[in-house]
Amino acid sequence: MILQYFKKKENKEQIIATNQYKQVIYESNIFLNDNNFFITKDYKTSFEIVSIFLIMFIRINLLQNNRKKYLRVNDELVSLFIADLDESLREKGVGDMSIGKYVKTYVKKFYFRISKFPDNNNLYNNETFIDYLKITKLIKNEDYINVSRKFNDKFVDFINSAN
Repeated sequence: MILQYFKKKENKEQIIATNQYKQVIYESNIFLNDNNFFITKDYKTSFEIVSIFLIMFIRINLLQNNRKKYLRVNDELVSLFIADLDESLREKGVGDMSIGKYVKTYVKKFYFRISKFPDNNNLYNNETFIDYLKITKLIKNEDYINVSRKFNDKFVDFINSAN
């Protein structure tokens, strides 16, 4: 009976989502630490970068041939994101009594960000994406065109790595 925990069965979609989520976290950490255009480098900034990268992966998955499979991958990606939010907020010291409220707030922000994310795949000098970046209030010196170019370059890298 205990063997079931040692032989954890994961389906293909969970494996793909886990690998993509690990890449999102890895790339967002590099992006946050290697760029100096952010006003602050804190939890809020990290959340916004992870959200943008996660939305990019969700969009890329929707372009894949096996749409039904990748819709399940996207569901799993969002589940991993929510679980990660819960864990990271607990590490920050949010207590059990209020953790649900905080997670709900961040999930609402994430879904709001999805609704405001531009529809086309070119983020460089895209007015919609620049407006999106302005919503986040993270960029100093209002260097939105340069920042949109860097996000676009990362998006192209993600697209190329998915093919």
